Formats: sequence, C-alpha cells, structure tokens
Amino acid sequence: MGIFGAIDQTGILVQDLDASISRWITHSGVGPWTVFRNVRLDGSYRGEPTVVTMDVGLSYQGEMQIELIQVTNDAPSPYRGDDGRPLLGLHHLARIVDDLDAAVDAAVAGGMEVSFTAQNPTTRVAYLQVPGEPGQLFEFICGADMRALCEAGIAASRSWDGKNPVTVIDFAVV
Repeated sequence: MGIFGAIDQTGILVQDLDASISRWITHSGVGPWTVFRNVRLDGSYRGEPTVVTMDVGLSYQGEMQIELIQVTNDAPSPYRGDDGRPLLGLHHLARIVDDLDAAVDAAVAGGMEVSFTAQNPTTRVAYLQVPGEPGQLFEFICGADMRALCEAGIAASRSWDGKNPVTVIDFAVV
C-alpha cells in the first residue's frame, strides 16, 4: 500500500460538470453525486500566489472517489496548461492524509516536487509531481471529518437506487 496509504480519489478535469455527471450516470451507473458550486482555493502555484474557483462533483465507484472538476476562472493553476488553456481529462490521483505537512515533507524527501498548495475553510491540498514523469500529479487532501464524509459517500453509492442523482451545495449561498 506504500508509505502514504491507498489511493482514495481519481480526479478528472471536465469542460461541463453537469453534462459529465449525466454521462457518468448514464454510461457507468455511477451515483449519487454531490456537487459543490463556487469552491474557492487560495494558494500558491509554482511559487506564485493564486486563487482558483471551481465547481466539483463527487461520487464513488467501490471505495474510489471520482472527482470531476470544472474550473471557473482563468487563474494560473495545475488545472491549466502553460498556455493558459484549461486542461481536460484524467488529472490526478489523490490520497486523504491526516497530516498534510508531514505527507508533503515525506514526498519531497522522496524526490517529489510541490507544484500547488491551497486551502479553504474546510480543506487543505497539495499537488506534487515526480521529476521525469510529466502530466502525472499526485494530490494530498487533508480536512476535518474527510474520511467520515468519504465513508458516507461510499455507503450512499452502494445503496443508491438511481433516484435523486445529484445534491448541490453552493458555497456562494452558504
């Protein structure tokens, strides 16, 4: 299982979150989904301050969290190419950790490089890459009750009957 534990999440960048969720439900039977609108991450990308906004959809296939991300601003971030255009497709593999700083320190000691760190009131994240492996990002996620939220999502996906496929939480309204 490695020094950081199992991979908990597959992150995918999408152009249209609602359409992507619809396709995941129709073609893969994955659901239900929780959609977080107007998510804001304050952070640092390649050593420069940045603020990224996005809409995020989360569901589960077995114990794997599927995260669909639609970036909603043009800020420099790991969600955009060097030319500034949005990236699309498989983006990262993530692990939930209890101590973000310790996980990042261990990864850096093992030769990984930090490209992005960010936080909001509920979550801290760090994206790292392995030199010589372009396009491969690894994320560490740390937040209060993160594991309990995942366990609830896994249970919901196992008992999902196809009804009420999407729940929306809008941080612009909260």
